[in-house]
Amino acid sequence: MPMPATSHARVAPADAVFPRSAACVGLACLLAFALPASADPIADFYRGKTMQMIIPSTTGGDYDNRARLLSRHMGRHVPGEPTIVPRNMPGGAGVTGANYIANVAPRDGTVLHALLQNMPVLQALGGQGTTFDVLQFAWIGNTTSSPNLINSWHTTGITHVTDVFNRELTVGAPTGTSAAIYPRALNMLTGTKFKIIAGYKGGNDVSIAMERGEVGGRGSNSWAAWKATRPNWLAEKKIHILVQVGLERHPELPDVPLMLELARSPQDRDVLRFLSADTAISRTIVATPGIPADRIAALRRAFDATMKDAAFLAEAAKTRMDITPMPGEKARKVAEEILATPAAVKKRAKAIMDGK
Repeated sequence: MPMPATSHARVAPADAVFPRSAACVGLACLLAFALPASADPIADFYRGKTMQMIIPSTTGGDYDNRARLLSRHMGRHVPGEPTIVPRNMPGGAGVTGANYIANVAPRDGTVLHALLQNMPVLQALGGQGTTFDVLQFAWIGNTTSSPNLINSWHTTGITHVTDVFNRELTVGAPTGTSAAIYPRALNMLTGTKFKIIAGYKGGNDVSIAMERGEVGGRGSNSWAAWKATRPNWLAEKKIHILVQVGLERHPELPDVPLMLELARSPQDRDVLRFLSADTAISRTIVATPGIPADRIAALRRAFDATMKDAAFLAEAAKTRMDITPMPGEKARKVAEEILATPAAVKKRAKAIMDGK
């Protein structure tokens, strides 16, 4: 008797109808449509946003030019590619901008600041009006360690710092800045005869005043800034570099003495060294306190990438802007060392800043 057909009937396994590989591909496709793509929280945060670059000086000087150049290029390297808009905020010899970053600006990583280099020294000495702590800032990176310089205008006939021990030289300076502090320190500790005319809004205003004959020199400007903003003055020898401020002589200025080399005693040298230390972080970018760590890391990576960016470097080269970058963490360590200066040295330095 024939067996029932159903007794030997076999059901084909699923992978015979739908091969396992095909089933997996189909499932992957379904999941691709069903699940969102993995998100990048940093890119999601910055995408479509406008960041600010706070500049604590007037327009036209090296701080302004550098911050604007960085603003044009750094946004491409921040995840999400936000736009970075420069905003000048001069006042209080840089204190206004630093206080704004510390106390007012959003603490979310959308505000950067071109920190004026003497802010760590000012904080260390308990400068009036300071409501910031530079070590609370997020240190993003430094663009140059170019030394600061004191110079004379060619019409004064003063070509070397030794001339200023015998003749008075009038130098211009924005109030409370290094441009006023350096010549005052030299007057008090070495015997030079600088006459300081303060009250200018920014360094570029001092350069204009010098060209007009209102002053005979400038109390401070960086070597990098002179090369970038007034290369014709250097070529035509319209300015003479009298003193460089740093911890070692710049290779391009081997015959210009350091400020600390003019000291008459080891104690005076310690004070002048303290006042010179911040040139190592002369053009630093920081951000507000309280930023999430992953955003700080992203901003540091973006800064470091910008320092190697071909378009950024080409534009910097076109304006003869010196770019010798330093990572943010290393720049912060310089500020830590300044704040850790012995109390006796800081006391004497404060007396100089106060004109005592």
